[in-house]
Amino acid sequence: MSTAQDSSRVTLTAADGAVASYDTAPPPDEFGLVLVRRGGYAVGLVRGADLAASKCGTRYVQGRTKAGGQSQKRYARRRANQADDVAAAAAGAVDRVLADTPNVTVFCGGDRELVKQALGGARVPVQRAERWLDVKEPRRVALERSVQQARSVLVRLNGLA
Repeated sequence: MSTAQDSSRVTLTAADGAVASYDTAPPPDEFGLVLVRRGGYAVGLVRGADLAASKCGTRYVQGRTKAGGQSQKRYARRRANQADDVAAAAAGAVDRVLADTPNVTVFCGGDRELVKQALGGARVPVQRAERWLDVKEPRRVALERSVQQARSVLVRLNGLA
């Protein structure tokens, strides 16, 4: 078995070609969480082991309809407008929760396009972490679980491992 290490990653290679690697950079002591999906958002600030501040909210986003023609187009526009409202509300929450910590590292999860809109609409500048968090519904419970997920070590394995 051979071991290779650079500034941020350790790679282990077995004689049979199996490879495992993991990041060595410690997770930040203070970071933000931005979770957005259609229908809701959750934004948090983590200091040490605690969720120091948070803001969660919901917005109604209509589901798809089987109506055809003009109705289908009207409902699609309505869904798009409602999704934009979710992103705007999430941007406001980012500004409120992360106002005292500009340029903080932020772990994101949920709908990638809505998260991008929310961060683009926020006035507080943040640094987005590379890792994407798995989120089903952005609520307070999801924020608490995401703290652990953001702090965990991600191990990558090749097909032989």
